[in-house]
Amino acid sequence: MLLSRFPKRCFCTATALYNPRPWLFVGLGNPGDKFMGTRHNVGFELIDAFAKSEGISMDSVHCKAIFGKGFVNGAPVFLAKPQTYMNLSGESSGPLAAYYKLPLNRVLVFHDDMDLPCGVLRLHPKGNHGRHNGLKSVIYHFRGNREFPRLRIGIGRPPGQMDPKAFVLQKFNARARERIDAALEEGVDALKEVLSKGFTETARCFNTVQKYKHIRLQTMPL
Repeated sequence: MLLSRFPKRCFCTATALYNPRPWLFVGLGNPGDKFMGTRHNVGFELIDAFAKSEGISMDSVHCKAIFGKGFVNGAPVFLAKPQTYMNLSGESSGPLAAYYKLPLNRVLVFHDDMDLPCGVLRLHPKGNHGRHNGLKSVIYHFRGNREFPRLRIGIGRPPGQMDPKAFVLQKFNARARERIDAALEEGVDALKEVLSKGFTETARCFNTVQKYKHIRLQTMPL
């Protein structure tokens, strides 16, 4: 069932050369035009950027998600944008992982993160939900298992006494938008590295670069 939907000829060729293992990439966000371009939807944006870069069509619905599939460097990859609204993201990602019988270390979740400066990224092999309701739902539907990798996308902290819930539902200003667009390009490159070199090696190199970016950006105003 896992790869039966992929062209048999392509799968056999990839298997012979690479012996690939599939990945599921899940970007978190809220569906609908109302939420496009908001801080909470950067997970969706990274899925779209990656799909565009690899020519993968996000043209089907599967397990309550906008869904696409393809091969990247010979590795099968599934792309998903849950349409359940952020706080119920696990209702889609949990069934998707189960449907394709994927171990959770092959499910990479992209999400916004207020604890990182806007435009800074981090790859982590596991962790808590950090008060992120989308991650909280994913963990719940993974039966409490937190050992799945994440790609954190920094959106910065709300100014002054602004309600964080209102902050994440706002769109970026022009300068922040430039940072996010650059970060999405970096994220796409990192995901390609994950598929070709593996998560651990990619995270080690990528996070070192992002550490210096963090230092440079954390004091720069938006």
